Amino acid sequence: MLAVSSAAMTHHFTKKVLITDYVWPTLDPERVVLEAAGVQLVVAPDGREDTLATLAVDVDALMFCFARVTGKVLRAAPKCKVASRYGIGVDNIDIPVATELGIAVTNVPDYCIDEVSDHALGMVLALDRRLGQHDRAVKSGNWTKVRLNQPMHRTRGATLGIVGFGRIGRSIAAKAAPFGMRVLAYDPLLKIGDSVAGAEVVSFDRVLAESDFVTVHVPLTAQTSGLFGAREFARMKRGSIIVNCARGGLVDENALADALASGHIGGAGLDVLDPAPPPADHPLFQQENVIITPHTAFFSQASTHELETRTAKEVLRVLSGQKPENLINPQVLGKSRAGF
Repeated sequence: MLAVSSAAMTHHFTKKVLITDYVWPTLDPERVVLEAAGVQLVVAPDGREDTLATLAVDVDALMFCFARVTGKVLRAAPKCKVASRYGIGVDNIDIPVATELGIAVTNVPDYCIDEVSDHALGMVLALDRRLGQHDRAVKSGNWTKVRLNQPMHRTRGATLGIVGFGRIGRSIAAKAAPFGMRVLAYDPLLKIGDSVAGAEVVSFDRVLAESDFVTVHVPLTAQTSGLFGAREFARMKRGSIIVNCARGGLVDENALADALASGHIGGAGLDVLDPAPPPADHPLFQQENVIITPHTAFFSQASTHELETRTAKEVLRVLSGQKPENLINPQVLGKSRAGF
């Protein structure tokens, strides 16, 4: 049975939102925004497709984090006007079906720029200095056995390659500048040869060939799936480091494990894996200079409070007939269930 807050008991609810999943301690910020406006929160006990489809039957809105919002779930929700993503990426919702049904899809594209850029740059620095590897060696009694014949770059003068030069990529470029790094950026939306936000815009191959550190910040699409595989790792500089705080499907993890085992790639930092959570025998777990975090690059108390509040406010906008601030599927305009 779903718990109902004492505050909820005082409200007369006229609408309902299904929250598919969340990873923070409470839903208090959402309740502050939604319950005062007469919107009841229903929290799914799990993110399985059948569970979500059953609960979606009479809801006016969906709010989703990591759960997959499939076509089946959307078609099971005839009253639903908006599916609001807790986060930036929207690869876990069937956007064509949402658009067909007149459901607006929204996200929060700029809530954790500092957190993710800090996380990515922190991984670059920790991997380059081999902090985790040396920490483990000392704690296992091997102070005098640490090898100093492994690649370590002096950050001043090193080249940082950023693949995907949107908000997060540009934040990383700004933070890398005081370290004295040369910054290269690849983004298909930018013109090669231009200088943008302190970075030289170059081809993808030049990023691979010239970078000591590569950090990835592109959405997961049919075009970017498997963007980094055996070919790309072979083209990277020997001893270079790769960091992925975007989506797991961008990197072929088996190929990365091979490149690390051969010594060609010097280190890897991953906040995302595919699948997640990973199996206990994941090949990357056997490699030395690897840092893996459980998709927490977005997190701070401040960023999460902002995310919860803004995701809820997008729901309210649409339920009141207004166009959301961040509309992912503009093709829905003129035929949305919300009337815009």
